[in-house]
Amino acid sequence: MDNKEPQRSSGGLHFTKDNYMWMIIGAVVIALGMMLLSGGRSTDASVFDKTQVYSFRRITVAPIVILLGFGIEVFAILKKPKADRK
Repeated sequence: MDNKEPQRSSGGLHFTKDNYMWMIIGAVVIALGMMLLSGGRSTDASVFDKTQVYSFRRITVAPIVILLGFGIEVFAILKKPKADRK
């Protein structure tokens, strides 16, 4: 009974500070993608300017940045703590 090592349950999630750091980075990247997606307000509501709505930034860059952020989130959730790696 001298075992001073804390016992871990095998079924729970064990997030470390590193996991939470990656989750915050992923959330910031997703928020950046959402900001890239926003904008394009017209001064005249009766005029449709398709160059603002269908710009390269909104159609290509922003979705890629958002998907990258979701990928970082998945990585953060699946990343194992360094102590458990063998």
